[in-house]
Amino acid sequence: MQRPLFIEEIGDDHVARITLTRPEVHNAFNDTLIAELTTVLRGLGDDERVRAVVLAAQGRSFSAGADLNWMQRMAGYSEEENLNDARALAELMRTLNTLPKPTMALVQGPAYGGGVGLVACCDIAVAAQTANFCLSEVRLGLIPSVIAPYVVAAIGERAARRFFLTAESFTAEEARAAGLVHLVVPDEALEDAGARIVRALLRGGPQAQVAAKDLIFAVCGRHVDDALVEDTAQRIAHQRASQEGREGVAAFLEKRKPTWMKD
Repeated sequence: MQRPLFIEEIGDDHVARITLTRPEVHNAFNDTLIAELTTVLRGLGDDERVRAVVLAAQGRSFSAGADLNWMQRMAGYSEEENLNDARALAELMRTLNTLPKPTMALVQGPAYGGGVGLVACCDIAVAAQTANFCLSEVRLGLIPSVIAPYVVAAIGERAARRFFLTAESFTAEEARAAGLVHLVVPDEALEDAGARIVRALLRGGPQAQVAAKDLIFAVCGRHVDDALVEDTAQRIAHQRASQEGREGVAAFLEKRKPTWMKD
């Protein structure tokens, strides 16, 4: 029986955990993993039971990016075949980035190339102190193309101009300073730190979190003009009038927990 490429679990707290399970190849991507992970993420995005998604990995590495065997096959592909492969990886990144649920990466070890893309696509990223990161593509004569929108959004143009061009490895603390990860903790504290953030996520209204994530995409990079002002006004009016918005305000005024908080 073939070993699974990742494990998908939904806990009693309605948090889904996806764990990459290819430690022997440093949890690298191949075309099968990309297709299956995209499908699973879409399903979790549509699953009303799921409140949040945690992305983790087994072994020493978080993800080394492209699998060497897959890269070897791609070397013989035509440009059209390469384009189809690139589109599949681009769709995985977009699916994770826009998932209508809070997402968190727990980075226990090195993340290279596309692995950095996965981290950048998650809403929250927590890294172990010994984790390191590298956008290594130019050393292979390649570019970090399909992950670039997400990585540049995370670390900014200035840091990207260094790390895209030098392919230097950088530490977890450097990743935090650049904006790629939010929190760096001792290796043994990674799971506890993740659990603490999950508890914070579960205190928020599920629909409000979906709307808040969409709001970020809607306002990022836009000039504050009449259209944007009107858009934001309409969004908060809609949320206030929603069942969840009314319940949240009522719970606050009545000094009780809202219905979405089970504990």
